[in-house]
Amino acid sequence: MDWQRADVSVPTRAPTGSTAAYVCGDEAALLVDPAATADALDSLLSDRTLAHIALTHHHPDHAGAVAHYARETNATVWARHGRAGAFEAATGVPPDRLLSEGTTIPTDAGPVTVLDTPGHAPEHVAFATDGTVVSGDLAVAEGSVVVGAPEGDVRAYLASLRRLHARNPDALLPSHGPRIESPRETCARLINHRLERERQVRDAVDDGADTLDEVLDAAYEKELTGVRDLARATVLAHLEKLAVEGTISWDGQRAAPNPAD
Repeated sequence: MDWQRADVSVPTRAPTGSTAAYVCGDEAALLVDPAATADALDSLLSDRTLAHIALTHHHPDHAGAVAHYARETNATVWARHGRAGAFEAATGVPPDRLLSEGTTIPTDAGPVTVLDTPGHAPEHVAFATDGTVVSGDLAVAEGSVVVGAPEGDVRAYLASLRRLHARNPDALLPSHGPRIESPRETCARLINHRLERERQVRDAVDDGADTLDEVLDAAYEKELTGVRDLARATVLAHLEKLAVEGTISWDGQRAAPNPAD
């Protein structure tokens, strides 16, 4: 089963400056992540009958044109179970149906299976067909994915990467950047990157940094101009993970090593 891609220019913090929308099927097609209206996406849909619209997650650079295409096509709009209210707030339309792990969305090209992949966002899902997975913001071919508080959850993100690694798909179709031809290597790289950042955060706390900004400055060696807010949210998410695991104490203001660790 082939997915067709249209890159849509949209305000985004991703370095590509665009979000990829994907379409599967012809006579009863599924559209994933219509970030905005665009000629490239309209062209992709022009000779298809759109039956379903779904999102990998609700971030604005993924959800901006759900209402437009739902109105134009009368397609069934899907949202993550338990997140219907957040979906409507993000898109301006209530969902028609809810999805969760294992849900299959029918298309004329065959069923598309939903994979639960939270971490980057609590409602994040991916869409699998044969050996290919539309992976949203779970993975990128180069660089890393922001997993930042308050919505980002590092524990969930690592679990999602490990599940995808175990699934061993042939290819990943990400929202930003090129197709990923080596999914297991990419998942392993992203897991290692996240664990290395965790080590830097823990070392910073062990060395006496106790406020969020002190930990941030100690954990990052690179220049953060233009991305300090994202790095700060990332460090906070790591502090929350380490605190849940009992490695450090963190009360929302001050961090300290856990003497029992």
